[in-house]
This record gives sequence, C-alpha cells and structure tokens, in this order.
Amino acid sequence: MTDQPTPSARRRFADALARHESHFDLTDAPGTSTLAAWFLGPKAENQQLLEDLVRSAVQAQADDRRELYPDDPVYVTEEMKRSEAYQQDVKNLRGEFETLLNSLRGSTPAWSYRFQGHMNWDLTLPGIAGYFAGMLYNQNNVAAEASPVTTLLEKAVGEDLCRLLGYAVGESWGHITCDGTVANLEAAWSARNLTYHPVAVAEAIRREAGLAAARDMTVPLPDGTERPLLELTPWQLVNLRPNTVLDLPTRLRNAYRLTDDQLNLVDRYTIQHLGYDSFRRFLKDEVEPGVILASATMHYSWPKAAAVLGIGRDNLLPVGVDLDARATVEARRELLDECLRLRRPVLLDVAVVGSTELSAVDPLAGILDLRDEYAQLGLGYPIHADAAWGGYFAAVKRPKPHNGKPRITPDLAMSRYVNEQYDALHRADSISIDPHKAGYVPYPAGGLCYRDKRQRDLIAMGAAYIDQGAPVDTNVGLFGVEGSKPGAAAAGVYLSHRVIRTDAGGYGRILGQALFNSKRFYAAVRTMARPGDPFTLATCQRIPAERAPHPDPTLVEEELAYISEHIVPKRNEELLGDHKAMKRLRELGSDQIIIGYAFNPVVDGRPNTSLKVANQLNEHIAQRLRLLPELVEPRTPQAHEMPPLIVTSSDFDPALHGREFIDAFCGRLGVVGEDPLTPVTYLISTTMDPWMTDTADGDFIPVLVEALRDTVVRCVEEMNLTP
Repeated sequence: MTDQPTPSARRRFADALARHESHFDLTDAPGTSTLAAWFLGPKAENQQLLEDLVRSAVQAQADDRRELYPDDPVYVTEEMKRSEAYQQDVKNLRGEFETLLNSLRGSTPAWSYRFQGHMNWDLTLPGIAGYFAGMLYNQNNVAAEASPVTTLLEKAVGEDLCRLLGYAVGESWGHITCDGTVANLEAAWSARNLTYHPVAVAEAIRREAGLAAARDMTVPLPDGTERPLLELTPWQLVNLRPNTVLDLPTRLRNAYRLTDDQLNLVDRYTIQHLGYDSFRRFLKDEVEPGVILASATMHYSWPKAAAVLGIGRDNLLPVGVDLDARATVEARRELLDECLRLRRPVLLDVAVVGSTELSAVDPLAGILDLRDEYAQLGLGYPIHADAAWGGYFAAVKRPKPHNGKPRITPDLAMSRYVNEQYDALHRADSISIDPHKAGYVPYPAGGLCYRDKRQRDLIAMGAAYIDQGAPVDTNVGLFGVEGSKPGAAAAGVYLSHRVIRTDAGGYGRILGQALFNSKRFYAAVRTMARPGDPFTLATCQRIPAERAPHPDPTLVEEELAYISEHIVPKRNEELLGDHKAMKRLRELGSDQIIIGYAFNPVVDGRPNTSLKVANQLNEHIAQRLRLLPELVEPRTPQAHEMPPLIVTSSDFDPALHGREFIDAFCGRLGVVGEDPLTPVTYLISTTMDPWMTDTADGDFIPVLVEALRDTVVRCVEEMNLTP
C-alpha cells in the first residue's frame, strides 16, 4: 500500500507539478476529424497502425530504462539469454501466451456489426495506445508521489469531463473512478455527509470553546429567510441548500478568524467520524432516517450504495416511471410530500440520464425546478445526475465545425425533450460519467464530477477544513472510495480526448452517427414482421402515433407503413435529402441508443394472448442470440457456432415499473398476464456502431434484421405451439 504523503511533501509536489500542468491542458487540443482513423475496425483494417503505436510505446519504455541512470548495470546478460534454462523458459512463456490468445478468441466480439448486446463496443486507438503506454509504467494514481505524470493526466481529464457536462472549470472537480458503481457510491457518500454536516457544525460551535466566536453565525434557509445557526431545529439543519452547507468552512474561517486547528474541531462531531448510531443523538428524535430517491429504472449500484453506507435498501425509494420508462415529476412529488410529512430528509435525489436497459432520460430540468419549489416548504437536498451511460452524449450538443468531406452516415441530434434535459445538466450538484462506456476507452475508467469542488472535502480522509494551499491536487486518493487505481486509465482517457475531442466534431460525431444507426435499426425491427409470419412484436419505445392518450389503430398502421416505405429501405443519402423522413426518424427509438422489444407467437393466424407463453418465446430467442459459456471455445475462422446476432435481455418488474407501464406494453404486445406480479421478458439491442449503415457493402441493418427474423421464426417453430 502506498504511504500517504505528508503536507510538506504535498506542497512540494504541488509546486513542481504546477509548473508542468499546462503541458497536459486539454482545452487547446485541436483533435482530429477522420473517424476511420479512430478505431481498429471490424476487420482490423488499422492493424498496422495499432502495431506501430504499440511498438512505439514499447520502444519508449525501453529507451527510458536505458537512458535513466545510464551507468547502472544490467541484470539480464547476453550470456543468460543464451542459456538453455532461459531459452526453455521463454519457449514456455510463448506457449502459454499462445494458449491465452487462443482462449481469448472466445470472448465477446464487441467490435462486430453483429454485436448489439451490452453497452460496450470497439475501443478507440488512442484509448488503447494511451492505456498500453501508461500500463508499462504501472503508475498508481492514489498520490502524485506514485504517479507524478498520470496524476496530471487525471486532473486534465477531470477538467475536460466537467467542461463537457457544462460545469465551470476551476469551481468544479472531476476524477476517474474504476466504474460507475463506485462513482455513484461516492456521490451518495458525499451527499449523505453534506446533509448532516450542518448538524455537526452547530453541535461543535455549541460545545467547543474554541469555536465560541461563531455562536452568533446566521445562515440562509431554503425559503430565502435567514436565521441564527444555533436556533435552527435539527430538521431545519438537515434541509439547508447544498451551497449554504459548502460555504460554512469559508465563512467560519473568514468572518470569525478561526484557525485550522479550531476548524478541525468540527470533525469529531460529523457522521463521517461518529457513525449514524452515535450521530443520531444530535437529531433529538426530530428527524427520521434519511432517504435516497431514484428512478425505478435505476442501476443496481444504487441499492449497493444504500446498503454499503448504512442508509438501507428500504430507504432507497424508487420513483415511478411513465410509459417511456422515465421517472415522472408527479411520482417524485408524492414521495417528497411523504418525506415532508414524516420528516425524512432527502439525502440525494437521483435523476437517471440514460438508463442502462432502455437509455431513458429522466426529466432532469423538471426535477431541478421541483427542488426549488420544495425549498419554499423547507426541504433542501442535493441532486445527482447518473449519466454514467449518457454523459458523453453531451458532446453531441457542443458545437464544432466538421472538417473533411461530408459523411454518408449523418450525425443525428437528440430529440427536443432530451436536449432540454442536457441543457440542465450543469445545474446538478454531481454527475457520474463513464469513459469506458460511451467514451469507448478500456476498462476501468468511470468518472465523477462535482459542480462545486468543495463537496469532495466532505468525504476527505483527512482534515477537510484545512486548506493546504496546493495549486494542484497531489493526492487524488484522499477524496474517493478507491485507494490504488491505474494511472493507465487516466492516460488512455487523456489521449483519447486529445485526439477525439469532446464536442460535435469528435465524440459527438461518433455518438451522433450511432444515434442515427440506432434509430434506423429500431425502424427496421419495428416493421420486420411480414404477412404470414408466425409472430407479432412490440417495441418498448413507442412510435409517435402510439404516444396519444388513446392511440388510433388506423393512425398507428399508417405511421408504420410510412416508416416501412420511406425510412427502412432508403440509403443514407436518400434519407438525408428527405426532410420529412429525417424529422420522423429523430422521434423514433430511444432517448439515446438502446432499444427494447419483445415477440409474441401467432398460432393458426391468431396472436397468443398468454404473457407466460410470450415470455417463454423471448427467453428462447435470448438464449439463441447471446454468447453462452458453452460457446466460449477458440473460434474457428468460420465462427459457425456463433449467434448470427448478439443481443441481451431483461425483465420488466411490475413492482418497479408499475402496472400502467406493464399493462400498456402488454397491450401493444397483445398479451395478458395470468399473475399481476409476473415480470415481462424483453430483448435489448445497443447500437454503439457509428458506421453500421455505411459499410463497404452498404447498409448492414437488413442482414441483422433478417438474422433476427429467422431466429424468431425458428424459435416459434421449436416451441411447437398448438391452438
């Protein structure tokens, strides 16, 4: 374990690093514009380029070893290399490595057009090269003494992520985590500490003689009034606005001339120091246990966070969703009213900006406005945007002129509704964002950004109130969940951002084209059933005609006919020239690039009406179209045992998604559940491929849809259903 640096060491490193910080600034990165040079390619078309990059990294590592301390002796001599033992060991190494390479050929082919499963795809070449080069140095970004270069790279990446999300650089702070789960855990941890921190400050001032000078301190309440801190009830103290809480250390230092030693007296009263069992005596039975609000479609990291932090999974309250799987403001309002009535503080309100199963975007703008409304009722709380999956889509909105020749695969803007939510991102108190998802870089590389960098101090493993005066953060590990973490991750993200900028000309271009391809894939799936086919289908995301309060079947059929005629068979160039079709295309599919759909068998010309039977069919299809362990053998060049299309599947849980959502989807599918608690099985396709509709042989979607249709037909036949 790396020893923590002393304060003097931190200052010394900070001074040295600050002199080199501007060298890694990403704001001046010009980026590049040729998407074909950004990835290895589905057939390893850029093999030579990747080999050159890797060879350069190895050469640079070797040169560094030879040139540093040049008079030091070697260990591996030429005589050793000529020995029989050495040569045999090298032979064994090569053999074991060859065995591993053969085994790895059974891995998920994420780079393939046919991979439509999970939210990962091919890796960017700069991401691979940067990670590989950083890995050779094996830097540990827990502290700058262990990673003097990659710490600066992480700082540059953190600032670039903040910039991407609309935060003000200098006021905000971002860093790399191993994944979104840890980022969300850290966000919940800091929010919990933020909520209870004013209670600790009030108790410390009341009890400690060294803080007596601040006993007349006043603070603004959420409703705009101002009251003496020590006159506030515990309920009022746990409902101050986040900015008010984060201002407390500065106000204590500046207005009351308190020293670092005096300010540090607060620490022994915090929930971080005492734990909830001892801390709750300060709440005087006036405040019930706190809660976290999160969409019913939340990632499983949120129950984990509630359990790990001692908040309890029962205190993680799911917010009901609408028919588009977006958590509603109305459902939130009901929960907030209940929290007010029972005096349960809201530790954190989580808006999902891209759910992991349907990439649904919650109404973040409305959620933020709702907080302002409830502030007038005395309820204050932080808001977190879980954009682990959706964060990089903000690049679509960061304008930059496109260079080079016009593309045949067009960039597609997000819908008006989704754009409104992304315009509100900068108002959230914290945001999780994963470069290893829509940033297309190697694992592990999650990320967390705070709108106000002072929020990180609330989870610092040290004296949070003491200002070290360091111009550069030299000890990233002081502020997060993780200790050791690879500097290679920072190097990979940094180089990828350097080459592929986080604007419309870089990542926005990749994701804009993926949006276009996803919506074209959705259109093809939605209209794939032919007359006489032994199945019907429903998509989780509705077409516009299905969004009416009482959809007209005639209008639904007319819209499907339009999609089938004017969108599905058209080449990209034709679509670009059809303004009406492009406008319609933007409204199809999901908020981002994950679609869900389910099939229902038809028996003797009549659609099945049993949800149980439909679930059996979709489970059968999912088994056929996922990479199963028994298939994980070294693949032959023909790959005859591989699925023709790789998707994944999930279930809608009535207890989480609600009867309205379940009944509407089952209605479109044409089935009825025998048991109201029966989950609904559906398939998921994630289209991260930016060039699927523009291959050397043209649009590849018809190949995928035909493979899907053949699989469905075969699975229906194998079920041997009878009327």
